[in-house]
Amino acid sequence: MASSYITHHETDSVAYPVPLRLDRRDAPRSYRLSNISDEPIRGLSFSLLGSGLMRATAPLLLAPGQEVRLRIRGDSLPQSAVLIIRWFRPNGDEYLWRVSF
Repeated sequence: MASSYITHHETDSVAYPVPLRLDRRDAPRSYRLSNISDEPIRGLSFSLLGSGLMRATAPLLLAPGQEVRLRIRGDSLPQSAVLIIRWFRPNGDEYLWRVSF
């Protein structure tokens, strides 16, 4: 039987809202991702699952108010692909956000 040790961090009693806004105005070729929080987002990275093409980038630091443009190409992205966005909060907690097209 497998077991794992879970550490408990002191956290706020309120759920952590996604600190990002995805602007689809220029879709399907380009998407803008903005940091709408008051804290920097560290280690921001992107993975495209399914069919489609997206340029690989090194993990980013996105300061409050900054944005990054993602260029994604592919036929029928809504039916065939999902974007996974990964980041770390300043306290080291890791988050993943799954985005459909």
